[in-house]
Amino acid sequence: MKANIRIRLSVMMFAQYFIWGAWWVTLGAYLNASGFDEIIGATYATQGYAAILAPLFIGVIADRYFSAEKVLGVLHLLGAALLFWLSTISGSGELIFTAVLLYMIVYMPTLPLSSSVALNAMIDTEKQFPAVRVLGTVGWIVAGLIVGFLQVEQTTLPILLAALASVFAGLFAFALPNTAPKDDSAGFNWKAIIGFDVLREIRERSFWVFIICSLLICIPLSFYYAYTNTFLIEQGVKHAAAIQTLGQVSEILFMLILPLVFARLGIKYVLIIGMLAWAVRYVAFAFGFSSDGAVMPMLLLGIILHGVCYDLFFVAGQIYVDKSTDARIRSRAQSFLALITLGVGSVIGSNLANWIYISNTISASEHNWRVIWLVPAVLSVLVAGLFALKFKKEEIAKKG
Repeated sequence: MKANIRIRLSVMMFAQYFIWGAWWVTLGAYLNASGFDEIIGATYATQGYAAILAPLFIGVIADRYFSAEKVLGVLHLLGAALLFWLSTISGSGELIFTAVLLYMIVYMPTLPLSSSVALNAMIDTEKQFPAVRVLGTVGWIVAGLIVGFLQVEQTTLPILLAALASVFAGLFAFALPNTAPKDDSAGFNWKAIIGFDVLREIRERSFWVFIICSLLICIPLSFYYAYTNTFLIEQGVKHAAAIQTLGQVSEILFMLILPLVFARLGIKYVLIIGMLAWAVRYVAFAFGFSSDGAVMPMLLLGIILHGVCYDLFFVAGQIYVDKSTDARIRSRAQSFLALITLGVGSVIGSNLANWIYISNTISASEHNWRVIWLVPAVLSVLVAGLFALKFKKEEIAKKG
């Protein structure tokens, strides 16, 4: 891969995750401060609804009709307008929910599309993709540091920052390497829109074990994204959003060593370790506070484990799907993975997390966090055990 292509893909990844990291981490704290505590989990579930409605369809478009980078650019520009609108809303939880849902419908497809653009330009994805994807983590860190050190988590400034970054990402997308449609199938096939053609073409048992366990593990994962920032602020942690970026710092390390981990352990054990790391993280959070306040070593452990949790599950999973599927359906397969994990799993998980959170609310500023965190810890262990028993395949040769 040429240096100029690597640079462009790296900038794309930086902007892609800067946008998400700027406002999504602190949205719960903003809603809590605005008096909409009861809709935090439901609002985070919009990510799942959007992943169900949009990414698979966009995958069909990118594979069949339009270049992926052009679709990516249009979606980011639409997202910028929606974020600006969201920043102007006050006094209506329903309208906030609607605005977030509409934004997530246009943003969630950009995740698999950006991966498809990057993977399409690479020769050896196991070695090259982590080095490019790590710039997305850097973007998330920079966004979190800006928001955290300015201490604006509970204002609209993070949303406006994300809107500005979306404008840049949208315009820059048109300078990315061309990712032309690869599926020359004739006519319009409604089955492709809902993913039936992906279901038909991928028959390997191990792939579907991976998909099922990916769905299940995303149920406990949703607790982290919806409530960690709120939890840290409630425990009196200063600069919570900035401290959370330590997780992305560890993500950089594990992203860079991911090719070595793949070579030594194989995909099965990489994914098992990633799933179990979520359980360890939640246990650390559950016992990371006392009547005297935050127990910072435990909280920092839970945060720093993010590199293992994210890279050894989400990034490894994207690489696994890329190597397991034919080039004709690769964008749709990535979109299908996003639908299952960020879609169905997120919807179930966010609503379950919302119910657990509300059920363990003592007052507006006090919650039974031990129970809230131990529930996803147990779920993560159960899913990892199921995957360890049922997933058999270790090596996959990349298809056409």
